[in-house]
Amino acid sequence: MRLHGSIAQEIGTAIVTGRYQPNDLLPNEVTFSEKLQVSRTAYREAVRILAAKGLVTSRPKAGTRISPRRSWHVLDPDVLRWIFENGAPDPAFLQELFELRQIVEPAAAALAAERRTAEDLDELRAALDGMERHGLAVEDGREADRLFHEVILRATGNGALGTLAPGIASAVRWTTLFKARDGRMPRDPLPEHVSVFQAIEQGDAAKARRAMGELVGLALHDIGAIENSQT
Repeated sequence: MRLHGSIAQEIGTAIVTGRYQPNDLLPNEVTFSEKLQVSRTAYREAVRILAAKGLVTSRPKAGTRISPRRSWHVLDPDVLRWIFENGAPDPAFLQELFELRQIVEPAAAALAAERRTAEDLDELRAALDGMERHGLAVEDGREADRLFHEVILRATGNGALGTLAPGIASAVRWTTLFKARDGRMPRDPLPEHVSVFQAIEQGDAAKARRAMGELVGLALHDIGAIENSQT
């Protein structure tokens, strides 16, 4: 990782974990760059990265201020990583992610059933094969799962939905990793993925919508079951 990326990660992690609160003002670039022992140029580039992710606003003479949470680009893969790599995320945030998935993914699966190409189906088959071979408790399996969901969003042929693909697929990966944090999955989710694939392959939009809704609903149930077992 390049220096400015490391600085952005350090500050971004401090923001998403609450060490910096919304409306807090970061030290000026001279003070901060001296504290981190980095160049002012590297610090400025890190601030630009954070601003692009909605975490800070920076204005000449006004300084760099932490943005309210509603401004954060929480589907940005880096922001998701910083949230999930630093302890259990807020249950309310997990609920929000699954609500988003329940709104977007069943509709995307229905569109994919109508518009998918032979190449899309090949990619989905390969992803299913990777999930079956490795299981979702290991990184190779989670990467296959992430790809499965990303391909479905791209297979809609809708460019606007396609822009959501990296973020939603990243949310899938991190919530799956959260479920498997003790080294095992609460259940095997492969059958639901197979059902989604079969409906898309058959071109059955209604069936694909139902199958994806069930897949996401069961994934949320798994999260709730894990949380309840730990209370």
